[in-house]
Amino acid sequence: MATLEIRDLHVSVEADNATKEILKGVDLTVKQGETHAIMGPNGSGKSTLAYSLAGHPKYTITSGSVTLDGEDVLEMTVDERARAGLFLAMQYPVEIPGVSVSNFLRTSATAVRGEAPKLRTWVKEVKETMAGLQMDPAFAERNVNEGFSGGEKKRHEILQLELLKPKVAILDETDSGLDVDALRIVSEGVNRVRETGEVGTLLITHYTRILRYIKPDFVHVFANGRIAESGGAELADKLENEGYEAYVKGGASA
Repeated sequence: MATLEIRDLHVSVEADNATKEILKGVDLTVKQGETHAIMGPNGSGKSTLAYSLAGHPKYTITSGSVTLDGEDVLEMTVDERARAGLFLAMQYPVEIPGVSVSNFLRTSATAVRGEAPKLRTWVKEVKETMAGLQMDPAFAERNVNEGFSGGEKKRHEILQLELLKPKVAILDETDSGLDVDALRIVSEGVNRVRETGEVGTLLITHYTRILRYIKPDFVHVFANGRIAESGGAELADKLENEGYEAYVKGGASA
């Protein structure tokens, strides 16, 4: 069973010629087949956690550990983390001019799988997955995210998720900027991956609306750089009714 273990993780960033600690001791275990929702206000450290796990150079790990199936993630390069089974769906997917979606996807799949997928079966797999996300097949020949709407970019992120089949998927505010229809379609794609039981999901969000479509096994409240409270899906309902004020003011402890 694939397991991502985060232990006493501290992360800092350089800002305004000073070092600022963002994560202040995060402990979290995500097992294969589980869905964990990370919720919290702006500035609480949610996205910092996502990008630190992915290996973004902006963030400095000052102490703590992260392992995937017992292997030290923090010693891996960004591409090694991806090949090991970590996947990040970005809040703001970047454009890659000159690289078509079809080439990007096949190159990514080759890197993750260790060999190039057979072209005939690969083309069929991509078309079927795009159809499930209601994506026009013509998108396969467009440059990655270039001229895509916000919803199209997010569908492309989930297309990658479905095709690459990681061990742990980190979804950083995938619901941001989506209308109701796009949210439903994207959520259905995430659920198709979850239903395989082979992926652990870390779903980072401000709002409960995506949790109406993607039911979490666990909900964690982030505040002031650490997990302030953990519980089941009912905790999301509490947050919907009461907000984050009590956590920001220190009303709840880790």
